[in-house]
Amino acid sequence: MAGIERHMYPGNNTPEGFFSYYQYILSQEEADRIICIKGGPGVGKSTFMKKIGESMLQKGHNVDFMHCSSDNSSLDGIVLRDKKIAMIDGTAPHVVDPINPGAVDSIIHLGDYWDEEGIRKNRNAVIRNSERVRSIFGRAYNYLAAAGKMYDNLFSIYESAIKNEELYKLAAKIIGDELIHREICLNQGDIKKYFASAITPTGFENFIDTLLSGYKKIYLIKAPIGVSSERMLNLFMEGAVYRSLNVEGYYCPMKPSTKLEHLLIPELRLAFITSNLYHTIDLSENPAEVEVINLDNIIRYDIIKYQEPILEDSRIKMRELLEKSVYCLAQAKKEHDKLEQYYVPNMDFLKIDSLRLELTQKFSQS
Repeated sequence: MAGIERHMYPGNNTPEGFFSYYQYILSQEEADRIICIKGGPGVGKSTFMKKIGESMLQKGHNVDFMHCSSDNSSLDGIVLRDKKIAMIDGTAPHVVDPINPGAVDSIIHLGDYWDEEGIRKNRNAVIRNSERVRSIFGRAYNYLAAAGKMYDNLFSIYESAIKNEELYKLAAKIIGDELIHREICLNQGDIKKYFASAITPTGFENFIDTLLSGYKKIYLIKAPIGVSSERMLNLFMEGAVYRSLNVEGYYCPMKPSTKLEHLLIPELRLAFITSNLYHTIDLSENPAEVEVINLDNIIRYDIIKYQEPILEDSRIKMRELLEKSVYCLAQAKKEHDKLEQYYVPNMDFLKIDSLRLELTQKFSQS
């Protein structure tokens, strides 16, 4: 029987530039082994990890596939959850180096399997392509930063119209229904942070449905763009953590450090999921009990009616700026793909495959 697979993003393209939650993939304390994969574009890092993950999945192990926000078909890492083993792409922009070499961490450098002289023949082309990639990413992040300002307009207007008493009353009821049976403890639970959705070269992508397998109850939070559920979700997160429950928080690419968008409490098989224009969630085939929370009901639209032209203009401009950022990300990917042509012909993929099979066997036996 195959294991359970989940998909997510450990990093994202955001108004703050590339934003990383890599430190939450697998901590030094909980990991049995963390392997950093090094090497240039096209050397097979993603395929190497993907094939190991798929093999372990077929052997019945649970695997988290960590996707790359700059290439949705590529992986930045995998976590073999029941084995407590992580493999992570340790190259830019998410440079990862061993913290406890030998004891926990190790490095696999796929550069050991390339013909360096063959690559050096294209030295100038590689440098030019790399500079173009960095330049285009810079433009993408400028558009995202501008889109972030339009989001701030939406957020500040809606925030001024929230019925706070209704928000806290609703949060208190849910905490009473779902968490009150657990005692508050001195030992706090652990928090992991990721992204369930991403701004990618192919547009707005998400893997939310893969996170909800086996959950018994899902609170589906519906909200217009700019209406934040983060205050309510932070209350749920704190309530769970203070009751010694481990949680997973999934953040919004538009406010990556602060805006909690989805919350999972695995031990209770309880999930809080936000559905909006950019990630509409369909739970019609999920067997879990679903309770809908419509945040439209706690907004006093009458007091912000005079700002409707600003709301509409900000929504339109944010959408246009996001589309331009996606265009730039697609252009950056094209340039990055060109880099691969200088590496792929100079790689010994047979030896890399042999290493992959050897590692898969080791992981299976550990």
